[in-house]
Amino acid sequence: MSRRVFTLPDLGEGLTEADLVRWLVAVGDAVEVDAPVAEVETAKAVVEVPTPYAGTIAELHGEEGATLAVGAPLVSVEDGADAGADPGELDPAAEAYRREERAGSGNVLVGYGTVEAPLRSRRRRAAARPQPAPQRGAERPAVKSPIVRKLARSHGIDLAALTGSGPGGLIVRGDVEAAIAAARPPAPPQARDAPDAGADRDARTGLPVRARVPLTGGRRTTAAALTRSRREVPEATTWVDVDATALLEFRAALADDRPRPGVLAVVARFAVAGLAAFPALNSRFDPDRGEVVELDGVNLGIAAQTDRGLLVPAVRGAHRLGMRALDAEIRRLTAAARDGSATAAELTGGSFTLNNYGVLGVDGSAAIVNHPEVAILGLGRILARPWVVRGEVVPRSITQLSLVFDHRVCDGGTAAGFLRFVADAIEDPLSALAEL
Repeated sequence: MSRRVFTLPDLGEGLTEADLVRWLVAVGDAVEVDAPVAEVETAKAVVEVPTPYAGTIAELHGEEGATLAVGAPLVSVEDGADAGADPGELDPAAEAYRREERAGSGNVLVGYGTVEAPLRSRRRRAAARPQPAPQRGAERPAVKSPIVRKLARSHGIDLAALTGSGPGGLIVRGDVEAAIAAARPPAPPQARDAPDAGADRDARTGLPVRARVPLTGGRRTTAAALTRSRREVPEATTWVDVDATALLEFRAALADDRPRPGVLAVVARFAVAGLAAFPALNSRFDPDRGEVVELDGVNLGIAAQTDRGLLVPAVRGAHRLGMRALDAEIRRLTAAARDGSATAAELTGGSFTLNNYGVLGVDGSAAIVNHPEVAILGLGRILARPWVVRGEVVPRSITQLSLVFDHRVCDGGTAAGFLRFVADAIEDPLSALAEL
């Protein structure tokens, strides 16, 4: 019997490591070539890693929640071949897998497929191809986050014994923390402020440390990008209160046999038009050459809050889409970002970001520019407020727009001009659309 070790492959996009989210197989499972064996989280996306070998899983290298370097052992597979065979030789199916990988078959990683064979085609081929049912072990708990798994493991919590409170029974961090608290024995009486013997305490405050949560995957990358933005970008912020009453009336009038575009899609359409009028805000700053690189076209990033942290999937070619098409693509991308199916390509490449922080129940925010972009437009919640219209105080639906921009690419006049363009379009959408 011959054993072959499959190492973590190069995941592309210049990434050198990935966090092991969960195993999709167990020791003793039978696998075919191209069967997914693990789900890993990179800085860009959560992807499934398929094996190039067929046989029986002999060993899993690494625990869920661990960080693995590209080229490190992932799984060992016993293929039942003569032990005297050259271990460097692949069986015909595995060799075909390698050829497809080099040729760009789309069969490499879920979420990293190539142009020639997109993800949907790969899944259709996989569904059509008969495969033996893998001999899986016991049903695994519904946990997506490696942080949650690591927290449970460090406190001896059995995830299989928990009932998840998240969507679809997903076990979230709060479920594990509740189980930790329930399992903790009551503290014996002691003098007030007396330190616990051997307790892990914060050096500055002296308070006990409840948990240490490492930054992994997307959260680690987001933290690095935001830190770099704060360090390098001289940001400035401008904002304006906007009467969105006409916008809501306009959207309500669109009711027909098709779904109505969301408010965010309408504002996105106006923002894209505004960037055509103020192209400095849809650019890159090149410090090496000392120039502003204005871009021809808009890839509109949409900030989305997810269990993996803040992600910004980008609507590519947003300047070519109408309002309904923008709405459909925004909904698709934000859903994919939240369920972890968004690809690396979908999570990169934005040229300007729109952030709807109104869904979080807040009115305004001085956001951080999504480096290397140069501006981010924020939309607050829409509330009924007293407003002066033609000399009379009347109730109107008011929201706040805020624009954070890189002061190196433009001055306040340009930023205010763009913000006023979008605000005017919101206050009179019919006139704005007639001009687009």
